[in-house]
Amino acid sequence: MHAIDFQNALNPEQHAAATAPDGPLLVLAAAGTGKTRTLVYRVAFLVRRGIDAERLLLLTFTNRAAREMLERARELVGPTVGGLWAGTFHHMANRMLRRHAAQIGFRPDYTILDRDDAGSLVKRSLTERKLAGREFPKPEVLIALFSEAANRGEKVSAAIERRFGGLNGERDKILDVYRDYERAKREAGAMDFDDLLLHCLRLFNERPDVLARYQEQFLHVLVDEYQDTNLIQAELVDRVGARHRNVLVVGDDFQSIYSWRGADYRNIMTFPDRYRDAAIHRLETNYRSVPEILSVANACIAGNPRQYRKTLRPTRGAHRKPVLARIRDGGEQARFVADYVRTLRRDGYHYGDIAVLYRAHFHSMELQMELTRHRVPHVIVSGVRFFEQAHVKDVCSVLRILARPRDELAFARLLGLFPGVGDRTAQRAWEKMGGAFDASDREQRERLRAMLPAAAREQWKAVDAVLAAYRAEELHEDGGEVMHRFLKTFYEDYARRTFENHERRVEDIHELILYTARFETAEAFLSDVALLTNLDAEAENGARAGTDALRLSTVHQAKGLEWPAVIVIWATDNMFPSARALKETPDAEAEERRLFYVAVTRAKNELCLCVPEVRRTRDGGVVFCPPSRFVTEIPPELLREVRPVLI
Repeated sequence: MHAIDFQNALNPEQHAAATAPDGPLLVLAAAGTGKTRTLVYRVAFLVRRGIDAERLLLLTFTNRAAREMLERARELVGPTVGGLWAGTFHHMANRMLRRHAAQIGFRPDYTILDRDDAGSLVKRSLTERKLAGREFPKPEVLIALFSEAANRGEKVSAAIERRFGGLNGERDKILDVYRDYERAKREAGAMDFDDLLLHCLRLFNERPDVLARYQEQFLHVLVDEYQDTNLIQAELVDRVGARHRNVLVVGDDFQSIYSWRGADYRNIMTFPDRYRDAAIHRLETNYRSVPEILSVANACIAGNPRQYRKTLRPTRGAHRKPVLARIRDGGEQARFVADYVRTLRRDGYHYGDIAVLYRAHFHSMELQMELTRHRVPHVIVSGVRFFEQAHVKDVCSVLRILARPRDELAFARLLGLFPGVGDRTAQRAWEKMGGAFDASDREQRERLRAMLPAAAREQWKAVDAVLAAYRAEELHEDGGEVMHRFLKTFYEDYARRTFENHERRVEDIHELILYTARFETAEAFLSDVALLTNLDAEAENGARAGTDALRLSTVHQAKGLEWPAVIVIWATDNMFPSARALKETPDAEAEERRLFYVAVTRAKNELCLCVPEVRRTRDGGVVFCPPSRFVTEIPPELLREVRPVLI
């Protein structure tokens, strides 16, 4: 076993954390400061001290991260590290439960349900209770709701109220489905993903002897990305580490951005309260970004009220100030970004070196269209392309069937939104319509309604009114108004019952409605979308065939990644920070500021913040957009302001 020169392999901050004496440790690792390296060297340090690797527990959030750390530790200390317990919280919980399942009433060969399996059990309950096909939340929505409650440590009834506001008296029915689901899992001897953590905690609570065994075995517990833990994960760490109290958690409160999926910011903030003798180490030496970007990062996070103060310090030489681009509107922003990308390319950057980041997926719609028009290869890291999303295609199907009576695909898609209507029913209806559906023909609409299953007829009334108004009110010149009425009278409630993230999808549709204002007719809008969607497919195939493509991503999806050049778009209030997020919790602004910090710290060399001054409205007017409060908090001298002139 070769010697490791910890002193020269690590900077002083990393060395102090990696070689710290026993006891609770909080390592606050700011962005780009070598968090993983420090954790790997901590493992190596403990093994070098003679601690058996089997007495180390390393908890991560992805198995890939665990494998990477294990491999790097093996390179340092050799095969002796092979006995280390390393993996995700769920992986470790499953490993323990397989050994002790019988002690809480399960067989050792219990089944772990994936989302499809769980959905099948919920669907069975809906069918038995005659709720399937009705105006009721879909199985996948209910599964997400149950999971959300588990990860937040709250009652399902509270989750229902928070998500649906009671859903018109359906609360008790959802609770019945939940009880059916829990019973079906017990009868099948199965657990879903969330149950692994819940039952592991239950095992510890009901069998103190089992807990004592693991408390004795694990002399050291090490946790990565601690700021992303939920209440159950934090409690598991505290319980297992309670005997020896050698609990080391690594994280950055500045990058706690996942409260919407159960992560609890309080876990990292209260660690010193739970471990009064905890040593706190700060990693502040940044190896990623140039000094000018770090100055902006330090300034933009300073406004948060409750945090561990950290100041990113550069190791790289001076470069140039980040750009603050003040632009007229979203259309000009898209053209500016395309032009700025060309400038970066002339400076020697490849497309793959550049990322465009945004707070919400719909922010990228105009940019996607602009890049497609100019055949710029780009990949949507944050999901499918805007016009290929199911909810966007659903809403566009109304316009398509109104403008194009012979559009069978749009007809089938629209009918498929109604309960009890499948492909076969839609096909029979189309054949009886004679291969065309004239939405202005009242008699034909009545014939169609009569063909629908009973469960769908009542809902069809709202859509029928939208179809009737198309010609009666000459809405063929205002496709946005058609989609607005369809959304308000039918689709908004449909989305709530159908999609886990219905709020985001409704935001997308509102943005789509605004976008239609630039077209004189619904047909012109549909033609443009169809053309660009086909070009999109070509660009996507070209981008994926090679490696050089611009990256478009939400900031949430970009966490943990880095690029030489980063462009942040729609840095305006109500866009970034998100107006919807600000309404949800009192702490939302602080998390939005952390999200902005994450966006800034993804950049290595170049950073550009785009601030459009107005947004278009449906009637062709404009509304003023104040710059993001996070931008105005940055001292002006740290930025290079430009007002591009676009032709």
